[in-house]
Amino acid sequence: MPAAKPAPDGTTATRDARRLSTLLEVSQALSGTLNLKSSMQRVIQILIRHHGVVRGMVTLLREGELHVEASEGFDDRARTVSFKMGEGITGQVVQRGKPIVVPRVSKEPEFLNRMPRRADVPRHELSFICVPIVVQRSTVGTLAVDLKFKPERDYESSMKFFGIVSSMIAQALNVQRLVEEERRRLVDENTHLRQELRERYDFSNIIGTSGPTRQMYEQVAQVAQTNTTVLIRGESGTGKELIAHAIHYNSLRAKKPFVKVSCAALPDTLIESELFGYEKGAFTGATARKKGRFELAESGTLFLDEIGDINLSTQVKLLRVLQEREFERVGGTDTVKVNVRMIAATNKDMEKGMLEGTFREDLYYRLNVFTIFVPPLRDRKADLLLLADHFLEKFSREHGKVIKRISTPAIDMLMSYHWPGNVREMENALERAILVCDGAVIHAHHLPPSLQTADASGTVTHVSLGDAVAAYERDLIQDALKTTRGNRAKAARLLDTTERILNYKVRGYHIDVRRFKAPEISKRMVAERHPEPHSTPTEVASD
Repeated sequence: MPAAKPAPDGTTATRDARRLSTLLEVSQALSGTLNLKSSMQRVIQILIRHHGVVRGMVTLLREGELHVEASEGFDDRARTVSFKMGEGITGQVVQRGKPIVVPRVSKEPEFLNRMPRRADVPRHELSFICVPIVVQRSTVGTLAVDLKFKPERDYESSMKFFGIVSSMIAQALNVQRLVEEERRRLVDENTHLRQELRERYDFSNIIGTSGPTRQMYEQVAQVAQTNTTVLIRGESGTGKELIAHAIHYNSLRAKKPFVKVSCAALPDTLIESELFGYEKGAFTGATARKKGRFELAESGTLFLDEIGDINLSTQVKLLRVLQEREFERVGGTDTVKVNVRMIAATNKDMEKGMLEGTFREDLYYRLNVFTIFVPPLRDRKADLLLLADHFLEKFSREHGKVIKRISTPAIDMLMSYHWPGNVREMENALERAILVCDGAVIHAHHLPPSLQTADASGTVTHVSLGDAVAAYERDLIQDALKTTRGNRAKAARLLDTTERILNYKVRGYHIDVRRFKAPEISKRMVAERHPEPHSTPTEVASD
């Protein structure tokens, strides 16, 4: 390769220093913003300013054609020009993936001269250099420049320099594509997660068919599509948060944030700053401004759980937010406007709190626009078997166990218990039962002791060892008779004993075999699952 010729306006060292300075400037232009079109425009401007470029353009491949993405020195109509693969010098560069140098444009028959020049650009004999932009070994575009024709110009050196600039543009294009792919992935993931949340908290998934539950369904459906403030009341463990989720994800704000605050979990000294945020320097440790939960829930829903535990000073500010939709951060004077839907929940006696002066009446009436009462589990015993079946399926899948059903005595125990902890207590009880169960059936002894002792339930008295063994034996016999539809011979074979001994036990325990026979089976027995191979889907799902 011939030695580099000195530049007309200086030495080779001066030229190289100028090129290095230009490359630094190009790098800063490309990395300074994610708006790649404006960055490429700046790159061409830098080349015009420092390297005698008369005109320049960057083209990118889209849908099989080259389109002008950035240009300088051309008429505005240049933005609409496109080249096909292999068309003209630019099209050939993309097709071959190699640079092309045209020392004298006027002598090149393949030069299309399609780009309209600006009227204020002087007409000179031009040289044309076009280099490919290659991303991951694929040519995706070109960088093309027009230079004044100079016989002494070192075209090889110039081509390499503009090739370096094109590789920097290629790297910026690659980064942008990665960013776009990541953004699309995050958007898709966000959409998927929101859809999962919506499906999970759809009010049609709230389990139960009893009268109180159906009434609750109707109330949720009525209020979900509005922006009304909702107060959810009910005992601890009844599923108030589930109702709040159902309202949000079936509302017009479903795609906006759902922010939860447990008022009982936050100390009085922190709850105000958590709800409304604070300014820098508002108190010791406030080193920067922090947004509160109201601002984080903008255009969405704010769920205040256990609102009956909120202190009186915070109640005053909360009342203003509900009335005026505005507040000030702690330590600040600027008024912040918010557009938030409020859902509150409590297990406290609000009326008693107002009489005792622990809860403001005016705040209560602002919250009590639409009240939903969540019934305790003892008032919806008709839903108990459906809930038991749901938790059985859920925890069997989570813990990798094959639990097919709950035995009759265990169901009787579940039905007779008063469930002071409501659905949450029942969920925990069945998860424990599945963990300790070593077979395919949950029996009464798998249930927590709280369901089996007098101290907790008031339903079982102290028994001797003999009585306990007898009770367990009676459970096994009843379960076998249920499985065989009252057929004592089959039940005896299941229990690995003789029919005579089984009959003796049945009479001794006063078991009514007729209740297990198919023609006389009760509605409760129909609702229970049994392991027969020809069981209907409805029977299996209900046990």
